[in-house]
Amino acid sequence: MAPPISLVPARDRRAALARRIRLLVAATITYNVIEAIVAITAGTASSSTALVGFGLDSIIEVSSAAAVAWQFSAREHAVREARERTTLRIIAGSFFFLAVYVAADAVRALAGSGEADRSVPGIVLAALSLTVMPFLSAAQRRAGRELGSASAVADSKQTLLCTYLSAVLLAGLVANATLGWSWADPLAALVIAAVAVKEGREAWQGKGCCAPTAFATLPVEADVDACGCRPGCACCV
Repeated sequence: MAPPISLVPARDRRAALARRIRLLVAATITYNVIEAIVAITAGTASSSTALVGFGLDSIIEVSSAAAVAWQFSAREHAVREARERTTLRIIAGSFFFLAVYVAADAVRALAGSGEADRSVPGIVLAALSLTVMPFLSAAQRRAGRELGSASAVADSKQTLLCTYLSAVLLAGLVANATLGWSWADPLAALVIAAVAVKEGREAWQGKGCCAPTAFATLPVEADVDACGCRPGCACCV
């Protein structure tokens, strides 16, 4: 019979992963604070509800990242695990709020409640976010999976959602500036709202990652990947 293997990283590795997540969360918070200021300022100047909404999304992203920072501010692994459920609830709430706001704003835009002016700063910001956010999300997701932290993975998904919003914003701003297609951005935003609801439900149910227990073991031949996830696990998607 093959010897069992542990699904839990060693203590030193857990500490290193926790430090990495803290650094990634700090970088996410810093970037999103700057992003929110620029987006809301540019959106107000150009009367762009999409840009203002993008700035508000950045504020929500900061709250989500801050929740994970609070969880991982604890040095003891047991304390971080105890804070996991509260952190997931905060992240789920952020997703739901974002979904409601984006959907309402999209419907208002489709109803023709005003046209935004051309915004070059907005286009530059959306393009930059589309470049930066995927790297932050992927790095945090990898660390969260290996550590077995559902909240870290859920927060990485919110960062990835910000990437989708960046793409939607960029397409909408460019289309508005060059082609006058005012309907493109709010239509895509409705899709993003649906994705936000799905991710919020998964975070609320704790499906961000298959967090291993301290004594979990599986046979070597079991179909398990590096993060200890079985096929179909949400964190491995």
